[in-house]
Amino acid sequence: MPGADPRRTSRRRAPTLREVADRAGVHISTVSRVLREAEPPDGWSPTALRVREVADELGYAPNPWAASLRTRRTDTIGVVMPRLTDTVIATMFEGIEDAATQAGYSVLLASPPDTLEAQKRSIEFLRSRQVDGLLLTSLHRDADEFLDPLRLQNTHVLLLNRHADSRIPAITGDDHSGGRLAAEHLVGLGHRQIGVIAGPAHATTGADRVAGFMEVLEEAGVPIPSERIVESGFEVDGGLTAAHALLDGPNRVTAIFSVNDTAAIGVLGVARDLGLRVPDDVSLVGYNDIPVVAQLPVALTTVRSPSREVGSTAVRRLIELIDGKAVVSEKLPVELVVRDSTAAPRSAAHASPAVEHRP
Repeated sequence: MPGADPRRTSRRRAPTLREVADRAGVHISTVSRVLREAEPPDGWSPTALRVREVADELGYAPNPWAASLRTRRTDTIGVVMPRLTDTVIATMFEGIEDAATQAGYSVLLASPPDTLEAQKRSIEFLRSRQVDGLLLTSLHRDADEFLDPLRLQNTHVLLLNRHADSRIPAITGDDHSGGRLAAEHLVGLGHRQIGVIAGPAHATTGADRVAGFMEVLEEAGVPIPSERIVESGFEVDGGLTAAHALLDGPNRVTAIFSVNDTAAIGVLGVARDLGLRVPDDVSLVGYNDIPVVAQLPVALTTVRSPSREVGSTAVRRLIELIDGKAVVSEKLPVELVVRDSTAAPRSAAHASPAVEHRP
């Protein structure tokens, strides 16, 4: 009415489920069911349409906390995801959000620093918010310290992108096979003087990729001394430091495998600064196939990982866990994408027998 205080209007009582039922002329249980369910494949019935129209007219919004008291579920998934600025991690989160939304779940995200203690605090925070399950990514290899209590407390937990304890299911790309693909490609081109940028020691992603890579080199009789396997961060600076160790000296390598595309970009910078041409003087293989690497001045050969699919698959499997179903670990397939950054070594002295390429 004229002169009414708009602040008082904004604080009016929210409509109840009973009021929606009375206005629509149906039982309250019908309203609850219609507003809780997703739209059927053949569309809403006339009654359901009427209920939803009335709910919209009255401005009714369900109270998830009241519902959780009845069902003991909040339809919320907690996600611990360090390094959210990383393209690969961000793409995984897109897959998580899409799959969670389709399943009717909300996502509560914590993005702590990539340390064990910070991850532990984030897990405790999310559990205090009564999430139905936890997705943990970028987990450290020595994370059993706080995974064990979660098991004992019957918390629904699923890992993605990295694995830790075989008793907790993990959804990852097939990193071991990806490492093999990179090695088969470089050895098949004739490279023998090869270096590896291995990533940080705590990451199972890097460890699995290096293990697969070294497996092929051993099979092909191509030895790599330990000083040519350099640990680094996953960022550009990590690649810069590692590349200097492999390229800045008289015994430089003719090929480098980087377990991460971003670190591989650092290698390109060092090669340029040293006056080396890619791939004429040094071949380079990355990992993940982030969008930018196809647009670099020298397009990067890399192993494509299914980042978005890892995120969406992890959500579906976690919901199965929440529903009491058995879930096992999965490794999603990867593929080698050959571009301009790899070629045969110029010197025949570096040549080696080709190995069979296995998709």
